[in-house]
Amino acid sequence: MGRVETEAIAKPSSSSSSSSSSAVTTSTSVTETVNGSHDFKINGYSLSKGIGIGKYITSDTFMVGGYTWAIYFYPDGKSTEDNSTYVSLFIALASEGTDVRALFELTLIDQSGKSRHKVHSHFGRALESGPYTLKYRGSMWGYKRFFKRTALESSDYLKDDCLQVHCCVGVVRSHTEGPKTYSIPLSPSDIGLHFGQLLESGKDTDVNFDVNGEVFAAHKLILAARSPVFRAQLFGPMKDQNTEHIKVEDMEAPIFKALIHFMYWDVLPDMEELTGLNTKWASTLMSQHLLAAADCYGLDRLRLLCEANLCEEVAINTVATTLALAEQHHCFQLKSVCLKFVAMPENLRAVMQTDGFDYLRESCPHVLTELLEYVARVNEHSSITNKLGNGLVLDGGDFNGRRVKQRL
Repeated sequence: MGRVETEAIAKPSSSSSSSSSSAVTTSTSVTETVNGSHDFKINGYSLSKGIGIGKYITSDTFMVGGYTWAIYFYPDGKSTEDNSTYVSLFIALASEGTDVRALFELTLIDQSGKSRHKVHSHFGRALESGPYTLKYRGSMWGYKRFFKRTALESSDYLKDDCLQVHCCVGVVRSHTEGPKTYSIPLSPSDIGLHFGQLLESGKDTDVNFDVNGEVFAAHKLILAARSPVFRAQLFGPMKDQNTEHIKVEDMEAPIFKALIHFMYWDVLPDMEELTGLNTKWASTLMSQHLLAAADCYGLDRLRLLCEANLCEEVAINTVATTLALAEQHHCFQLKSVCLKFVAMPENLRAVMQTDGFDYLRESCPHVLTELLEYVARVNEHSSITNKLGNGLVLDGGDFNGRRVKQRL
């Protein structure tokens, strides 16, 4: 994007006292282009021949820089003096406008794949007279003798009786930037605070959830607005018969409490406060269960938050179960992080000794194939590094050079 800037500085007048302070202000004039492009495909070129000199085929209109544009192709040329020797190609201002200044580029695409396109362009070159000015609607820029017809018809630009034209337009715009004379500070959104306070007050709740004997009160409309699963459960055609008291199976009470907390507050709860434990293991376990719950109720943002937490909490004793969870709930970014962590030579042996690895092998055996690929990449990289460093390759060994029999 072209950009030209000039500065204007207000200077004190000569009548001002040298002892008095003078205010200095600045402003910047910015001239730049607003760019856009359009692809125009011309099928049935041979059928368009003979349409008549000065008659054209036009593209659909397209918008760039607040103006509408169109590409005009003249199969028999635009000028009678050329006697249909050339095809003509133009870009035209198709909307109302006066003295619209713009840069243009017209490209006839080489369809052989050799990228020998025929390009006529204003962009990227010195302009003696500046951008082109279109005076009014219908004004054009282009070439009456864009291409000789006999040469075009035997070239790679014509394929399957089709031509392809790419057009770029850069509309020149200017504006002046000055200092802001006012500033109104904006507070962060507090909608989560208001909904959270509503949950804590317990006012006007209309549904209760029984989770392992613990009851949670909530508001149907808020749950339905946040979760497509709750919306179907509470208001859909297959809704539960009793929508005032619902029993939740296969979920622990702290997990459901965290789920409801997020749906009102739009932030994760304090995991330590929720579990009463301050260990990394407990936090990871909560994030794992909450991720599964988020996927179950269609809460994509909560699922991503849990993914982010689990990526930061990857550890030897929990990575295998996290990897299985990522596979089961289609968390591809989390899965990639776990695979890379496990495949590292200093981690692989220890992870394979964990109960979580046995669970991974039983629940997601196909993931082991992907893990082997990661291990192979790590070993290949390590081999190359060792060759470059000291000519020694420790293929399948630990840091002491001992052979390691892999259990995968």
